Amino acid sequence: MPLWLVFHPEGTFEDDASKEALVSDVTEIYTGVGLPAFYVVVNFIKMPENTMWVGGKKVKKERPFIRLAIEHIAVTLPNEDEVYKKTANKVDAAIKPHISDKGYDWEFHIDETERRLWKINGMFPPAFKSEEEKVWARENRAVSFGKGNI
Repeated sequence: MPLWLVFHPEGTFEDDASKEALVSDVTEIYTGVGLPAFYVVVNFIKMPENTMWVGGKKVKKERPFIRLAIEHIAVTLPNEDEVYKKTANKVDAAIKPHISDKGYDWEFHIDETERRLWKINGMFPPAFKSEEEKVWARENRAVSFGKGNI
């Protein structure tokens, strides 16, 4: 599961349309490699004025700052610089029209969590690119295969 936490100040991502546009581009990153769309969770966390500080200074309304904390669980990347760079660049491309093109400042990081500590509806998700995961992707939901996962 990719989990994206989008920490944003008031005045940004205020309406469903702006949120949905970003979420659509984010989801495409993961469905593009074969993950089910429902794995992608994006939470928008509005930060009231005076709660976002960068470099010891309050973030100014004129130059909003967006902080993205991203967790990857479904797939662990190979420990190769080029793969990491490609993944970070995909994130840049996804957020570009929604954050950087609007003149906002931003920062993100990606953590990878051990997949064996992840469950959906009490079930361990099927292996990446397995036939069972393809069923989950088609159904766009967790499906029990009666293997005692719950």
